[in-house]
Amino acid sequence: MNHYPEKNCSIDRLLTHPKLVAAALAGQKTQQRRDGLYAYPGEIFMLEQVEFEVTDVERQRLGDISDADARAEGYPSLAMYKDLILKMHSGMEWNEDGLVWVHSFKRR
Repeated sequence: MNHYPEKNCSIDRLLTHPKLVAAALAGQKTQQRRDGLYAYPGEIFMLEQVEFEVTDVERQRLGDISDADARAEGYPSLAMYKDLILKMHSGMEWNEDGLVWVHSFKRR
């Protein structure tokens, strides 16, 4: 039994945007932040017939996301990551105390 809550969504919805899939396949993306829990450590998902394994899942405050975290998301900087997130989610405000689930993964 794990110490995580029940998942909000299925693992196959973790990475769906073509640019994010391409970045993961190229090794430029090793994390995905979501407002819900999509996977548990050890779970496997497929991207274009390539297996990936979730290696870690943890909670993180938006205010604690660093440039290194943004690069792990496949973006060159935190400023670019934040700008894109706010454009993708109309009406969203960047609440520094807001919590997200960080899904870390690797190619198998």
